[in-house]
Amino acid sequence: MIADAAIFVSKRLQRAAFAMLCLMAAQLTLALASCEAEPAAMAARVSLAELR
Repeated sequence: MIADAAIFVSKRLQRAAFAMLCLMAAQLTLALASCEAEPAAMAARVSLAELR
C-alpha cells in the first residue's frame, strides 16, 4: 500500500519535476548566452609634451 502511494505521488510529480528541469535549463542557457566579453583595457593617456 505504501509502495502504491509512492508510485502514485511520483507519477503525479513527474510533470512538475520535468517542468522544473526545463526551466532550470532554459535559465542556464539564457545566463550563458547573455554573458558579455570583458571590456578591452583602456589605452594609457600620454600628453604631447612628454613625446617631445
